[in-house]
Amino acid sequence: MDVIQIETVERRIYLIRKQNVMLDRDLANLYGVETRVLNQAVRRNIRRFPKDFMFSLTREEIMDLSQIVTSSGIKHAPNVFAFTEQGVAMLSGILNSEQAVQVNIAIMRAFVKLREMIASHKDLSKRLDDLEKKYDSQFRIVFDAIRELMAPPAKPRRKIGFEGGA
Repeated sequence: MDVIQIETVERRIYLIRKQNVMLDRDLANLYGVETRVLNQAVRRNIRRFPKDFMFSLTREEIMDLSQIVTSSGIKHAPNVFAFTEQGVAMLSGILNSEQAVQVNIAIMRAFVKLREMIASHKDLSKRLDDLEKKYDSQFRIVFDAIRELMAPPAKPRRKIGFEGGA
């Protein structure tokens, strides 16, 4: 089995309900099983997956995700499950193939890297606040420019429909 790259996993982590999660279909793809098979294994072990480990997306969340997820079938899926980091860790206990073990290692590394990046960003933001308090307003323009660079880029929304005149 090829080693899963952390970047491959990172692209499949979404922020939903203020939590970093992975979707059942992305996990199934990484594990090399059908989504239906992954969800059956979860249902057989449902006691291991409380609401803070896994939750079902609402129709609205599914439609919102369908705008950014490359999998076109998500829009029509009757159920889509989202797994938090703890839920993914719990999957390692019910999916026991060699591929599942390797995938889980990569996923755990990606979640750790994400947490480290968030912590680093918070630390940088606090340091910047401290510097702003320390220096007078002559540096305001510098601090504003740095904050602008720290802000995540806005993703342009793709227009849906046709433009035209008649």
